[in-house]
Parts: sequence; structure tokens; C-alpha cells
Amino acid sequence: MMIYSGPSQIVAHAKMADAEQSDPSSHQLSCDSLSVASSSAASRNDCAITPLTPSPSPRAEARPRMACPFSVVVAIDFGTTSSGYAFSFTEDSDAIHMMKRWEGGDPGVANQKSPTCLLLSPDLRFHSFGFAARDFYHDLDPDESRHWLYFDKFKMKIHSACDLTMETELEAVNGRRVRAIEVFAHALRFFREHALKEVKEQTSTLLEGDDIRWVITVPAVWRQPAKQFMREAAYLAGLVSPDCPEQLLIALEPEAASIYCRKLRLHQVMDLSLQPIVNGLDANVSRPFDTSFRQAREQLRRSRHSRTFIVESGTGELWSELQTGDKYIVADCGGGTVDLTVHQIEQPQGTLKELYKASGGPHGSVGVDLAFESMLSQIFGEDFIQSFKAKRPAAWVDLTIAFEARKRTAAPGRTNALNISLPFSFIDYYKRHRGQSVEAALRRSNMNIVKWSSQGMLRLTQEAMNELFQPTVGNIVRHIEELMSKAEVRGVRFLFLVGGFAESPMLQKAIQKALGRTCRIIIPHNVGLTILKGAVLFGLDPTVVRVRRCPLTYGVGVLNRFVEGRHPREKLIIKDDRHWCTDILDRFVSVDQSVALGEVVRRSYTPARPCQRKIIINVYCSATDDVTYISDPGVRKCGTVTLELPLVSTPARGAGRREIRATMQFGDTEIKVTALDVVSKRSVKASIDFLSN
Repeated sequence: MMIYSGPSQIVAHAKMADAEQSDPSSHQLSCDSLSVASSSAASRNDCAITPLTPSPSPRAEARPRMACPFSVVVAIDFGTTSSGYAFSFTEDSDAIHMMKRWEGGDPGVANQKSPTCLLLSPDLRFHSFGFAARDFYHDLDPDESRHWLYFDKFKMKIHSACDLTMETELEAVNGRRVRAIEVFAHALRFFREHALKEVKEQTSTLLEGDDIRWVITVPAVWRQPAKQFMREAAYLAGLVSPDCPEQLLIALEPEAASIYCRKLRLHQVMDLSLQPIVNGLDANVSRPFDTSFRQAREQLRRSRHSRTFIVESGTGELWSELQTGDKYIVADCGGGTVDLTVHQIEQPQGTLKELYKASGGPHGSVGVDLAFESMLSQIFGEDFIQSFKAKRPAAWVDLTIAFEARKRTAAPGRTNALNISLPFSFIDYYKRHRGQSVEAALRRSNMNIVKWSSQGMLRLTQEAMNELFQPTVGNIVRHIEELMSKAEVRGVRFLFLVGGFAESPMLQKAIQKALGRTCRIIIPHNVGLTILKGAVLFGLDPTVVRVRRCPLTYGVGVLNRFVEGRHPREKLIIKDDRHWCTDILDRFVSVDQSVALGEVVRRSYTPARPCQRKIIINVYCSATDDVTYISDPGVRKCGTVTLELPLVSTPARGAGRREIRATMQFGDTEIKVTALDVVSKRSVKASIDFLSN
């Protein structure tokens, strides 16, 4: 059985210590890291295992593209600020069907996706998601709204949680807390129901549950625990069964965008390195960038499906300019994070190779929202803003929605101010709370870049908008520049901007100014849907990314023969008159190591007792490769591998030690573990857990 969890990377690696059963005091393959489920009364020595020296793992052959074993692929782009789904039938895989346009929303905004907000009733039952949740919460009486649980932009909690577990909680706007796994499961269940309904409307074939492959997108910078968390939420939501883990794929967001960008034709992109940007328009012809792609090609070729996109069966003509060895960057500028990946396209097969480990950080458009909140706190007082959020949660949501609508129209060359409507309850609550008007507060704050309108609006000047955008936009530009200065990345030909924040003229202009002469800056049309389309393509062919880079160094603690003068004395243990060095890190894979699909790491272990039913092995990780021991600074325990051993008859006297061979793959988007009882050739149930630390 294949078990999935966490990110993605590892190479066939075969160096291992001459190891024996360790003393109970050691921290690696010892009783401290291993346990036996069958007997709580067993002595701690009984739970130990002996690592065997493995033979080198063979390097895998390049995997040919396999036919997709599912009838339909459904991808869910679970974003910080907005989410959506798309699907494709494997018998017509050139057509990607986007979700139907959503009811509600903001005037002037194309509602191709739904805001990532969720509403639970006072008794914690699911009520609604997206626009429906937002609008219902908006219409609640202020006193009643305090009892409802409204969650908004909650995906960021998973990114920022350094101790993520199944018990991690999310705080609703009203302050009540709910297990995060339940909130995410509610959202995924909502998408499952809507997607299945649409899929069934477009096919006459009776689909079973195992006919559908699901794909969920996550940031590439997410670590193993966050990826496993999304998988567990999908299990809880009923997308797939834990018994069929291969039915669900975790797609990395910039990687999915890169997969789709392979298909782009010249008329489907905007080139910032050639065109000046003025408020989202082409300065030469004064028309929106998004022109012929949706209006011509898709409607012409698939007019019966207004939300259907046709992709090239091979690679698009944009790639004809790329030569062997050319590099490009995909910058996924989303609501919560900015994710950067560096790829090389391999001709003629069109597969992708990652050249540098994924990087990024919490530099998404939410940073502009936080800057706006900070500005309000400077004007009206942080204590008032926090009190207003707690006492008038629905009105606070209204204010953030009003700002979001104006934020989308901000542009570098704009001369007139942007008006933000303050909810009446804000004006009234401030007067009750402070005993003066909001206009008086503005005058007293001496913040000249924000004015007051007699119509009850805040007027944000261009200087104010620059101040709100600059920290976040500046972080993105600096991060891209730092990445491009790396030796492995120098000479990049293209920079693809994708994600919802890539639609912002403020961000476009800043990147164009900083990098427009360094490389070609490309923005696909319908840029907010790029990741979603790529996730569908990834579900149709998960082998398209042939080589990835490992984000961390992974390994386990083992014993090596003690070498005087090389190993520190405090690491010496003596067992059966033999001298061993404890705590040595046996690397599975090193940080930024290239790892191809299908490459494996094998390690063999033997139970301490014939009747042992379980082996538990601690896994350690480090952000650097300059480590020797699991006790070195920067090395931490990050997970556990569990091998559940099948019952065997009592071995004959003199029989060899029982060998359990564990095989790990680090070349996919999640780490995979399988195991085999070498003598009996029986599969051993293997799992890897990153959420219990």
C-alpha cells in the first residue's frame, strides 16, 4: 500500500552505517523512537530494531506517460482569498471545463471563483460558503451575527502554524474557535458536491466514486505537515477514501501554473517587457488586455460550453523561442503567499525539470489588507478597531469587502482618490465609543494622505495607496531579484506572473520597472485561473514534472562504528564490547538535491523480537546539509514512519533475521512510503506522519 504525506523529493541514495541494535539511551533507531503495540508491559529493550546495511538502490528508468486510469479529473484551487474548481474528461482531455459563474459578488468583478469564506451556524453546523456565506452574514442583525461563526482567509493559518496538528484550531470573526480540520473539510465537501453536480450534468455516463481523480492545490513552500493536513481534510470531506490515496493528488500551485504555461500561444499572453501598463490597459490601444482568447478561440471551437477552455495537445508556440537549457521562473502571486519555482522545459517530450528548490513567503495581497487595517488603527486607535471587530463583526467584514473592491482598481498612474465607504455602524460606534466624529479623528491624526468625504467615505489618495501596496510589492520584487541572483537561476529567459494578485497594475508596474530589461515578463490571460487549469492538466498526467528539488535534508538517526578522533566522546556507547557512535544522521536526501520521479531510497530494518508487530522510526530534517548528528543545531524531529508487521509463524532455530525493507520516494509532490517483508514477500502496511510532532 502506498502512503502519501507532505512535499516532494529524494534520490536513490545508498550510504548507510554499519548499524546494530542500539542502547535504550540513544535517540535514533532505539526504544526512544520505536515502540511495540502488542504489549504495553514489554520492556523498553524489546521494542528496539536493528537497522541492516542496505544495498544501493537502483536508479529508476524514466517513466513513460501512462494512460489516466480515471474517467474525469476534478481540480480544486483552494486559495487564501478565492477558490474554485475545474474538471476535464479523460476522453476529451484538451477541454477544461471551468466552474459556473457564481451568484452574487461585487459589481465590476468577474466572479470566476468564489471568495474563500465559510459560515457555520451557532450550533457549529455548515451553513454556506463563498458569496452565499458572505451575503448571509452581511444581512444578519448585528446582535444575531455575534453568534454565527464566519471564517475568512483561513488558509493562511495553515501556512503560519509551526506546530500544525489535527487539533489545531481556527478563530472565527466572533472569537469562537473550531478545529481547523473541520473547517477545511466543510469547504472541500462544499466543492465536492458542486463539482459532482456539474460533472454529472455534462455526461450521460454513470460515474462511480472511484472514476474521479481529485487534485487539490497548495503553495509549493508548504512543508510536509500542511500537505498532509490538506489530505486528511479531503479524507474527512469524503473526496476519497484513505484506502485509495492515489485517487487524490496534491498539486503545487506554481508548478501547476508552469504546466499550463507550456500550452500557451502568443495571443493568450500579455508581455510586460514590451508594453507599458496604465491602469490595466494597453497604453497604445487603450483596451483591456484580455481580448481574443475567450471571445474568439474558445467560443468558436466550443461555443456550447461558455466556460470551456481548449488547451494545446503539445506545447504552445511560445516555447518555440526556448532552446535546450533555457530557464524560466513562475511567480505565483496569490492572496496569502508568493510562491516561486524555477523550471526548464525538456524537449521534445515537453516534460519539466525543477532547477532550484521552491521559495517564497507570506507576501500575498493580504499584506495590503493588513496595511489598511494598520492605517485605520493609526487614525482611530488600535483599541477601537479591535473592539469594533469584536462587537460588530459583520460590519467589519463589510468594510473589508469595500476596501477589496477599491484595491483592485488601484493603479500607479491614477490621479483621483479612491473612495471607501465606511459602514454606518462604524461611524455610529466610533461616536459612541470616543464621543466624537470620524471626521474629527481624521483631522486629529494628521494623516494628510487620507481625506474625509461629506458622503461618509474615506478618500485614499494615490500616495496612500502607494503606502499600502509598497511593503508587499517591495517584498515580492526583492524575493524575485534574490532568486534570480542565485547561480543556478542566472540567465532566466522568462518570468511568468500568475495568481490573483498578478492582476494588480500596482504589482505589474513594480515588476516591470525592476525586471523588464532583465527577462521577458509574461502574464497569461485569465491569470487568476492559470493554476486551476494547470492543476487539471497535472491530474491528467502527474508525470509531466520529471525532476524536482528537495526543500529540506531528511534522514534518520543511526549508529556507526566509533572512530577515535573523528567522533566526539559524548556520542560513544558500548554494546556487547563494541564501540558505537550514536545520533549520526543517515541522510535519505539532501536539501536542494535533484530528485527524479521513480527514484527511491531503500532502508532495511529487522525487529528486535520475532513477534513484534510494529516498528516506529523517527524522521529528522534540516534546512541545511551541513549537519552530521541529529542533535546538531537546526536539526529537528519532523515525523515518524510506522511499519505494521504481519504475523509470522515462529522461525526455526538458526533462521536469519527478519528483514523489513522500506522504500521511500521523494520525487513526487508528497513523500511516499512502502514496505516489504523480504522473506515472505508480503506487503507491510507503511505510513508516514508529520502531524503528530
